[in-house]
Amino acid sequence: MQVRHWDCLGNGGLSFTELGFGAAPLGNLYRAISETDAQAILTRAWDAGVRYFDTAPLYGFGLSETRLNQFLRDKHRDSYILSTKVGRHLRVCPPDQRDGFGKWFDVPARNEVYDYSYDGVMRSLEASLERLGLDRIDILYAHDLDVGNHGSQTNLDAKLSEFMAGGYRALRELRDQGVIKAFGAGVNEWQPCQWLLERGDFDLFLLAGRYTLLEQAPLTSFLPLAQQRGVGIIIGGPYNSGILATGPKPGAFYNYDPAPEPILARVAAIQAVCQAHNTRLVDAAFQFPLRHPAVVSIIPGGQGVAEMDSNVTAANAQIPAALWADLKAQGLLHPNAPI
Repeated sequence: MQVRHWDCLGNGGLSFTELGFGAAPLGNLYRAISETDAQAILTRAWDAGVRYFDTAPLYGFGLSETRLNQFLRDKHRDSYILSTKVGRHLRVCPPDQRDGFGKWFDVPARNEVYDYSYDGVMRSLEASLERLGLDRIDILYAHDLDVGNHGSQTNLDAKLSEFMAGGYRALRELRDQGVIKAFGAGVNEWQPCQWLLERGDFDLFLLAGRYTLLEQAPLTSFLPLAQQRGVGIIIGGPYNSGILATGPKPGAFYNYDPAPEPILARVAAIQAVCQAHNTRLVDAAFQFPLRHPAVVSIIPGGQGVAEMDSNVTAANAQIPAALWADLKAQGLLHPNAPI
């Protein structure tokens, strides 16, 4: 498994495997998976060389973190990188009043409470350490500071202000004291990443779904700024919720919803170029973001061993240079995309 070392702080940095593990499916996202299956997926990832694991309190309302606890318990703490997130705490509630019905299945009865304050970040870290059974976490991301989660730009602006006045200060202190190695934000939109980077001293951003084989808008300003500042980028959602893994079949998902016709058509055109070069669409989708020098890891999810195997195959794939050139020639890649 290929490794990319990041160290813009001069504190020894972090060595990311190019294939990381996005642990949202361990929280029973969209369907329940058994404890046995969850551990089998993690074992397959580990055996393939994966050493970066990303989770969050939100994923299954703590279930993802507790499943990682079981798996990582006998692993040497210096043999892997672990990130989790802050910005919510979990409140016990009656089972019929829990959040996430239709999204999280067979999970603890909890309400999610947004809290980007100084104390909120400290409480979130303490609770995550307890669920994970660990004494340290390598990276903390401020979670879901985007319009999609907060409903409007006005609401997001208020959360961003709350975070910069409180949670950001907590994260800086934790990093400067050596409690964590790095911090950043984990979001589904690139614009808040740029807003934060223009105003703060961030190390890493986990950007989900916005720099993929299908869309490259962050190339206009955010990614150049990140590269200039030595900021590392982790790419989540490299398959845009599935369509770049399944292809443009009926019912294919894009951004967590059935893909609209223009997206299906664009993916069909990309897939045709891949087929002309005897390359799986999913392989090209995984490999494309790694061409950008700021990207340190790709973290697709995996709800089964077969999906994990597919991710491993994609991580090891060799893509013909002519494939990228053809995609650009047909206007299917941003002209400035590193290839």
